[in-house]
Amino acid sequence: MKRTFYLLLFLGLCFNVAIAQQKPQYTQYVFNNILLNPAVTGIENYVDLKLGYRSQWTGLQGAPVTSYITVSAPIGQDFIQGDATSFSGLAGSPYSRSFVQDYRAAEPHHGIGFTLVTDQAGPITTTNLDINYAYHIGLTERLNLSLGVAGGFARTNLNTSLITLETALDPAISNGVNAQWSPDVNAGVWLYGANFFVGVSAQQILPQNLYFTTSRSTIDASKTVPHYFATAGARFFLSDDLSLVPSLLVKEIQPVPLTYDVNLKMMFQDKFWIGGSYRHADSFGALVGFNLSSFINVGYSYDITTSSLNTVSNGTHEIVIGLLLNNRAKVTCPQHGL
Repeated sequence: MKRTFYLLLFLGLCFNVAIAQQKPQYTQYVFNNILLNPAVTGIENYVDLKLGYRSQWTGLQGAPVTSYITVSAPIGQDFIQGDATSFSGLAGSPYSRSFVQDYRAAEPHHGIGFTLVTDQAGPITTTNLDINYAYHIGLTERLNLSLGVAGGFARTNLNTSLITLETALDPAISNGVNAQWSPDVNAGVWLYGANFFVGVSAQQILPQNLYFTTSRSTIDASKTVPHYFATAGARFFLSDDLSLVPSLLVKEIQPVPLTYDVNLKMMFQDKFWIGGSYRHADSFGALVGFNLSSFINVGYSYDITTSSLNTVSNGTHEIVIGLLLNNRAKVTCPQHGL
């Protein structure tokens, strides 16, 4: 029984590492805000497809590894074929002063998409598949508001082959439930203009009990908890082509204390950007991104761990590849991603 107790404790810790690890964290969240807020869905006037990979705390066995694909597309002919934000009739790039000065709010339109995220931490793998929907309206001539929801399912799997037991038939997992499906619901609000954004969102709105055994006692259960996010960012011009973009992400996940991320990017036209990040009591990061063409862009970040894990971690790598599909205006960078 003592071995069973310690095994259950270990499994609980794997799933609830600081609780916040129930959902993956991202250094390049500002490059793909749809991961945190479904209201961003359909914000651009092309099909925005992104592929991401994050290896956290490299060098530490069983550390989280996250991979994802997101797709976001607008619906609405006025927005797609001739809206003020479609770039037609505007001089300069979306990162130029002229774009900001001439900017007008987007035509009302819908956005649809999906997110597929797989996160593996030790023997536990969680996969989330959600369908996203958002509706965008212009509150004023220069101000937009979008409301978004996402719904789908989460699959949590325990890979027992990665667990070594002193007793092969330990009752903690013998004849157990190694995979469980549960509903997943997210919602968010996004307020944005030519040179700023503010958003709030909630993920895992429906808490679920997860069991890895056929027993349904509370001692065997792990529980998902809601995650709440608040994000904000703005662009400040140093010259016609050079700008600074600070952004902030605040995370509230009970019962851990409130935490936050701070990012700062320096962008040159629509060609490339460099930046840095700080995650409270966890890490510092360096970021770089390139808009290679009107079809593809790439972002990379490296985090240096500052927590107690820095003695065993070689840092965190994250790469994001973006594809701009059906890009009729041939823009080479996001117009609302800052």
